Amino acid sequence: MCGIAVAIAAGRLIGLPGSWRTICLGCTPRPPARGDHPGWHQAPLASLDFETTGVDPLTDRVLSYALLGDRGDDVTGLVDAGVEIPPASAAVHGLTAEVLAGAPSSVEAIARIAAWVQDLVDRGVGLVVYNAAYDLTMLRAEAERWGVGQPDWQRLLVVDPYVVDWGIERGGLGPRRLTDVAAYYGVPLDHAHDATADARAAREIAHEIGRRHPAVASGTLADLMDRQRGWFADRADDWNDYARRVGRSLDDPQGWPLARVGATVLTG
Repeated sequence: MCGIAVAIAAGRLIGLPGSWRTICLGCTPRPPARGDHPGWHQAPLASLDFETTGVDPLTDRVLSYALLGDRGDDVTGLVDAGVEIPPASAAVHGLTAEVLAGAPSSVEAIARIAAWVQDLVDRGVGLVVYNAAYDLTMLRAEAERWGVGQPDWQRLLVVDPYVVDWGIERGGLGPRRLTDVAAYYGVPLDHAHDATADARAAREIAHEIGRRHPAVASGTLADLMDRQRGWFADRADDWNDYARRVGRSLDDPQGWPLARVGATVLTG
């Protein structure tokens, strides 16, 4: 990346198998330049993000949401979930009982969100969700909790920059939180942990990934779904190799874009 010749065993590899890149240990990694190639990234995409009471998608609750439409028809809102908000969570996103007082109830908000997602399914629009296994599993759990009709998950087309980035970089760039990946791709994110800001950044990251990685951008969104399932499984296997050695909980390689019932899920 910096143009310095790297001796054997003196650098580190990043990238996809078959197209590895070598960087020196002191180099600041940068993504490839943008291209003008065709791909799924050229189509309008929707984006979704939640702020919640905690990190367990099966038991925690949605407190705010951003539904950024592919046609500029954005919908945002707060949710009065009727539960205590842990101080640690409120310290992250600033959502307290006082802020949420008078907001729509969970059942009203979840019904609106589920219907919005189903509209994307019906129109074949891709939905960007950063760490989809968390947000979409939470939406499914909330819909079950309130008796709301589920979107047609089998037909939903998801673009998960968290998973795609891992597929490209194979964990070689350290922590890859939304803030990390946004900075890497030069995407502004001035108000992290605000649902609208996070959803907007995730969608722009997805477009940047497509613009800068022709091999990833090629094919349809359905093709990308298959590749993301494979990358997620690879990432889970990689983590599980480490987790078994140190006694940590294991991830489910088949837990994307929704966690399987009874399986370990990624936390938000």
